[in-house]
Amino acid sequence: MQRGQRDADTSAAGAMQALRSATWPAHERLERCVDVKTRFSTLASYRDHLAKMWGFCAGLEQPIDADTFAAALPDYESRRKLPSLTRDLHALGIDADHLPVCRTLPACTDLAVAFGRLYVLEGATLGARVLLPIVKRELGLDAEHGAAYLESYGSATGERWAVFGAALDAWCATPERRSAAIAAAIDTFAALQSWLTEAPA
Repeated sequence: MQRGQRDADTSAAGAMQALRSATWPAHERLERCVDVKTRFSTLASYRDHLAKMWGFCAGLEQPIDADTFAAALPDYESRRKLPSLTRDLHALGIDADHLPVCRTLPACTDLAVAFGRLYVLEGATLGARVLLPIVKRELGLDAEHGAAYLESYGSATGERWAVFGAALDAWCATPERRSAAIAAAIDTFAALQSWLTEAPA
């Protein structure tokens, strides 16, 4: 397939499909670097993983105020991960107020960039549902105690992913916005990989 034809097909498929295709290599690199079985094998390693995710989500979510997605994604506030991560950590004996925060994320300069950053977290929400049974089986945790972040949207996960995709497609319909979202998502994947795999300070 010629490059121009491939780009045209990607454009026709919408921003969501464009992000999925463009970020797939970064997504695969992240999965290869993060050993889920080890991280969820003991309560201590699971707590450490949640603490790292809290720091990453704090760095990503805190600069985005309630008005950023007001028109484009009205349910954004209910998509924030920090509340459930904070609740899980508290249940497992960790005070999130003193955890380090990731400061290496790309600057959130506009809504297209915000969509690109959020794409990574919303995608992780899908994966979290697959990890929830492991945590229940291996560690005896559930959404009420220590695994609210993994439970996330529960049975509405698929529906909310579709809503997010439709909103992203609508806002990032132009090539400029789509490119900005893709670049932000790739940078966010890279930042998450570095944050999760770096040695503790």
